[in-house]
Amino acid sequence: MGIGDVTRPLCRAAVEALKQASDQMGTEEGFHGYGPEQGYAFLRDEIAYYYERTSGVKLFSDEIFISDGAKSDLGNILDIFDIDNVVAVTDPVYPVYVDTNVMAGRKIIKLQANFENGFLPMPTKDLEADIIYLCSPNNPTGAAYTKDQLQKWVDFANAHGSVILFDAAYESFITDENVPRSIYAIEGARSCAIEFCSFSKTAGFTGLRCGYTIVPGGLVRDGIQLRKMWLRRQTTKFNGVAYPVQRAAQACLLDDGHKEIMENIAYYQKNAEVMAKTFSELGWPYTGGKNSPYLWVKCPDEKESWAFFDELLEKASVVCTPGSGFGQNGEGYVRFTSFNTHENTEEAMKRIREFFS
Repeated sequence: MGIGDVTRPLCRAAVEALKQASDQMGTEEGFHGYGPEQGYAFLRDEIAYYYERTSGVKLFSDEIFISDGAKSDLGNILDIFDIDNVVAVTDPVYPVYVDTNVMAGRKIIKLQANFENGFLPMPTKDLEADIIYLCSPNNPTGAAYTKDQLQKWVDFANAHGSVILFDAAYESFITDENVPRSIYAIEGARSCAIEFCSFSKTAGFTGLRCGYTIVPGGLVRDGIQLRKMWLRRQTTKFNGVAYPVQRAAQACLLDDGHKEIMENIAYYQKNAEVMAKTFSELGWPYTGGKNSPYLWVKCPDEKESWAFFDELLEKASVVCTPGSGFGQNGEGYVRFTSFNTHENTEEAMKRIREFFS
């Protein structure tokens, strides 16, 4: 059996909104062709309100850009940066941060994330980077930066003229009050950070594709407002997200839809608790599980990632993700995900306990 990403269906409110918007598209008066490349105002306004009520963060609608997902934007945002910019990424790392910059030919610095620093590297005096990728809660490690830790990163970026690309795809899993759901909850972030988020992990939009990027008006480099640069890039190379998809995304943020997606989040959090309990009983060190759908587990007996993956598959018929695929510091770890059913999660943990106790 696999314990891979198996998300629950779209919430009923999103499905109904999708149907209604699709029906509108079949009428002359309700047809929507090319929409605004930045996204429809009804969705951007709802996202701004979502940030205000969940994070206490005030955003302006024209700072929000609707897209077909955070993954696309994390790569496409590089169009507004010079090829000579130096990029810093954590290791282990979500591959798109590295691969898109390798394709462009930029110099990459790897920040060492390891068990000793809780897989949360901090800025150092000798760090020189123009672009800094941060993901919190992190994929793959599940580790999440506290408010004080993010304040240090924001202070560093403002002092050095760097730009933080902050991946907040898993913000809805955060339960710790000391872990910010948005980097804009940090003082000074509006002058140094771009934030990316997605409806995929929050609302199951993996098959619909919808996300958004926030570029504050106060983010200026070399006398140029980056919001205007990103708007120019999007109007040139992007035709926007389909109207029915944006209506479905809006429905996920309204009362009934938001209630249902938070029930789904709680469902996954319960899976994470089951896995965390099992790994604790086995004495397997891990990060994540809390504030994150992922658990980053140290392989027992100093096994390499693929060797332990093979052993889990052969002995327990359980599938995870080898950590070595996320970078050099991922060797010796595997990633487990809570995106599955309770039944599969319970069965997988039962098998692991039987074969490894």
